[in-house]
Amino acid sequence: MYKNLKHYIRKRKLLKKLRKDAIYFDFSNFDKTKKGVLIIDSIIPEYDRDSGSRRLFLIIEIMLKRGFNVFLLADTKEYRFKYEYVETYRTMGAVVYQPVLDSNNNLIDRERFIQLIGPYIQFAWLHRPDIFHKYYSLVTKYSKAKLIFDMVDFHYLRFKREWQQNGDPKTKEAMSRYLKMELQNAERANVVVPITEEDKKELQPLLKSKTEMQVVGNVHQFKVNNPGFKNFQQRQNLLFIGSFIHTPNLDAVQYLYHKILPILREKLPLLKMEIIGSYAPREILDLNSENFRVHGFVDDISEYFNSAKLFVAPLAFGAGIKGKIGQSLEFGLPLVTTEIGAEGFNFSPFKNSMVAPMADPQAFAEKIIALYTNEVLWTEVSGNSEKVLEPFSISNIEANILKILS
Repeated sequence: MYKNLKHYIRKRKLLKKLRKDAIYFDFSNFDKTKKGVLIIDSIIPEYDRDSGSRRLFLIIEIMLKRGFNVFLLADTKEYRFKYEYVETYRTMGAVVYQPVLDSNNNLIDRERFIQLIGPYIQFAWLHRPDIFHKYYSLVTKYSKAKLIFDMVDFHYLRFKREWQQNGDPKTKEAMSRYLKMELQNAERANVVVPITEEDKKELQPLLKSKTEMQVVGNVHQFKVNNPGFKNFQQRQNLLFIGSFIHTPNLDAVQYLYHKILPILREKLPLLKMEIIGSYAPREILDLNSENFRVHGFVDDISEYFNSAKLFVAPLAFGAGIKGKIGQSLEFGLPLVTTEIGAEGFNFSPFKNSMVAPMADPQAFAEKIIALYTNEVLWTEVSGNSEKVLEPFSISNIEANILKILS
């Protein structure tokens, strides 16, 4: 009860401020003849900070290009709403929710926004399991939209793999909770969108009824024109990139620091590691040193991809497509990762050089050394990147999205 009262008071304060500042916005200013897609995510997608947001940004771009109205809503309490990134999506042509007043000076909250645009949406693209679970009833209450459950990745599978690593009861609890939620979401949805064929194959046997599924992976385009690209001799250092909100990235950096680097420095004593990622916690920041540079968030990462000799991603658990792997391939940067990191990618004929076992740090380090020191192998792996990314081209992903929006 106290919590509800606190929310009520904060909402009243927001309403008072909006009235004082006369903050209005007309959400009805769009072409009513176009088909509409409501997209709901946990935040306004931060396309330059994490792989999931980057993927959603490109999906929105494709929808707008194909003539759909896009309505974007963040699952953020009105009094905590952040305006960063809003103008980017509005400039693209999307109708983006923000807390504003209607013509009667009443607050348009998230539910009211869905009610207003409900008659004009034919599709509701609910991004992540928690979002589908939370907004399913509101969307069905105010619209007849086709319900799309975008899994992003199979969260149950990710937590299961993590639990198999750490045996933590809290991880097991999260695994069970997400399994129940994701299965319920899949049963309610008109279309389920796994991000990889592997996730699709893991989910299908668990469903009681036949459900339409359409894989929509990440969008990755090989950079054919990359003026900053450096050859083998011009490069040095290892690179890792990943948001630290995501537990597998925390685990990967700790593994690199404690297990891999001590082995590498026996043969490559001058080797340095660059770590880039938003929301780095104290335990990661404390690892920062001259040879292990923790940069936090970086606006332009192209220089790092073009200068590093190798991308390293020792991912022990996770699910779905790993955006960091795709980004590395976009820049033609050879990499070493795990079977988990490689899911969704066909590295043939160089899989043996690029995929290493987490359980054996010595073997993992040897794969890194082989690619780091062998110019012929490095050049061949780099040259194969464009072929690996063919299934992730904009044209292929666009075709899959249009199958759903039909």
